[in-house]
Amino acid sequence: MLYSVRMRAAQGSTHEQGGKHISGAERLVSGELLTSAAAAMLRRALSHSRGTADFINLTVETVPVEAVREVTCLPIITVNTPDMIAGRESAQAMLIRAGVAPVAAAAGMSALAGLPVSLRGAMVVNAQTGLRLDTQAERGVRVSRMDIADEQDYLHWLNRQGYGNNQIHLREAVVLAAKVMSAPGMVAELCWSDDPEYTAGYVATPAAYTRFTQLKPHGSPIGGRIFFIQENTDLKQLVDYLQYQPILVKVPAAGGAADAVSE
Repeated sequence: MLYSVRMRAAQGSTHEQGGKHISGAERLVSGELLTSAAAAMLRRALSHSRGTADFINLTVETVPVEAVREVTCLPIITVNTPDMIAGRESAQAMLIRAGVAPVAAAAGMSALAGLPVSLRGAMVVNAQTGLRLDTQAERGVRVSRMDIADEQDYLHWLNRQGYGNNQIHLREAVVLAAKVMSAPGMVAELCWSDDPEYTAGYVATPAAYTRFTQLKPHGSPIGGRIFFIQENTDLKQLVDYLQYQPILVKVPAAGGAADAVSE
């Protein structure tokens, strides 16, 4: 038996009552790791760079092992960009190469750049027209019930590629991106963090997780993500998969195609 552990933290009030989003986290762990995973989430909520949460929701649910699917980490590519403008231009070009129509890539970048507050989930956008398809406003569509299959394998994989200092941000983003790109109808994902001190963001495609070193201004507390999906995708089926399908993400064999490279 595994346990889905989910944390949402806000300041000033609950999310539903307009409170400021502080932090969120997702784990899918065995029973012996349940207590430590929950404690780590509480510490994160109480000591985040976005502020100290005064509303914390911690949810624990059992997950049958036979319900879990495994997917493989995407290759990590790092693109060193000189500034935010160059980063966003490069990310938009990557979306277009992945099959997102130019008008949709431009609309998605503009929507994310123009957010007045951070999204708690993701916008779901038609990859051809650029129209937003979900109706969740600032909540967006959340991705849940996912984790690394083997923590030590994953840490060794990151360290081999020189990412030891970015483990927290990369760990969560790579796991989420792997699940997202395994979803039906998914074309690409665009994301940057709401962490004020973290300027990097990424574009995920079925081929790679491409990390851009500057996609947002330093000090900005506003972030979010967009899922670009194929036309005629069953939106309910997609959202159910993202929210409820338990996923464990495994790393590729040493020296395999999914080792990181830089540009």
